[in-house]
Amino acid sequence: MSAVISAKGLSKRYGAQLAVDDISFDIPAGRIVGLIGPNGSGKTTTLKAALGLIPFDGGLSVLGMDPRSQRDALMEQVCFIADVAILPRWLKVADAVDFVAGVHPKFDRAKAQRYLAHTKLTPQMKVKQMSKGMIVQLHLALVMAIDARLLVLDEPTLGLDILYRKQFYQSLLEDYFDENKTIVVTTHQVEEIEHILTDLMFIREGKLVLSATMDEVGERFTEVMVNADKVDAARALKPIDERQVFGKSILVFDGVPKNQLAALGETRNVGIADLFVATMKGTYA
Repeated sequence: MSAVISAKGLSKRYGAQLAVDDISFDIPAGRIVGLIGPNGSGKTTTLKAALGLIPFDGGLSVLGMDPRSQRDALMEQVCFIADVAILPRWLKVADAVDFVAGVHPKFDRAKAQRYLAHTKLTPQMKVKQMSKGMIVQLHLALVMAIDARLLVLDEPTLGLDILYRKQFYQSLLEDYFDENKTIVVTTHQVEEIEHILTDLMFIREGKLVLSATMDEVGERFTEVMVNADKVDAARALKPIDERQVFGKSILVFDGVPKNQLAALGETRNVGIADLFVATMKGTYA
């Protein structure tokens, strides 16, 4: 099956600043991909290019289309959620449903209303009367009622409390995602999406520094809690990161056989947050 998103030498420059620097990747269908990076790393620029919102250099195909010249057709197959604050404060729930029904050929009004029936949202409620969590529920009702093949989420739960964040991702899994859909998500709350991801991409200063399936990440990276007497032996294997916790040294290794590391101490899989910190060392200096 051809890739849902395929980038070949994708670059984007803002004046003298190179925001995305000659990156290439393929995202197959039926995947949930975490695009993770620090502020200013190029992740949002990459998403904007894929959505046809900005000009760019290099090759980029989304659902077999060129975002630069076929954006209208592309948007029939794509949904996008950014920071929830973008909805007009005067907008009513019923008006939002009517608007999307009028502009998107794949919108199912009945499906949106079924989802809204399980919330505290009412047809005449305005955005200015809603909490941030309610606005997310409205976004989600509109999105899940569109039979789109690609869903792009750029910090979709920014500013929400943990209960609404968990509800958001659980609803995506239970009511939206299937093998024919693909989700690309960026977030700074990486621990909360770790359990839903199938693939992981780290971007730093416009370059991809990691692109792998979650299975490959589990095989490739290992975290070891090392006793003091074996720290020197562990350091000789060139860990990519080291930190101290309760007097113990915890080291992260890339590509070192797990049976070799087991002789040094307790081994375990690396969490996305710890792997992100290890990979981005020096970014915030």
